[in-house]
Amino acid sequence: MSILATASSTAGIGMSILWIVIMFVALYFMMIRPQQKETKKKNAMLADLAVGDTVLTTSGFYGMVIDINDDTVIVEFGNNKNCRIPMQKAAISMVEKPEDATE
Repeated sequence: MSILATASSTAGIGMSILWIVIMFVALYFMMIRPQQKETKKKNAMLADLAVGDTVLTTSGFYGMVIDINDDTVIVEFGNNKNCRIPMQKAAISMVEKPEDATE
């Protein structure tokens, strides 16, 4: 009788560990992996950033890149060409290349 009780408790622990592993795998595929893909996509977008590109900032402003340094960009806003603001590359949420723009 004690052999059966020991075997069933070992099977119960094994099943608990299996469910914990399944939950971590599901967590990885639902949360961590998509976030890593999005980060790679954004890093590739910022690596392809060039002078003359139109950008959308995270605060919702459209502007044109006029200079790029290591991790900062100088963006020109508005039609008067007097509003030039240095900002971090991380503040750019979307890039539109001049050849992709519709006229």
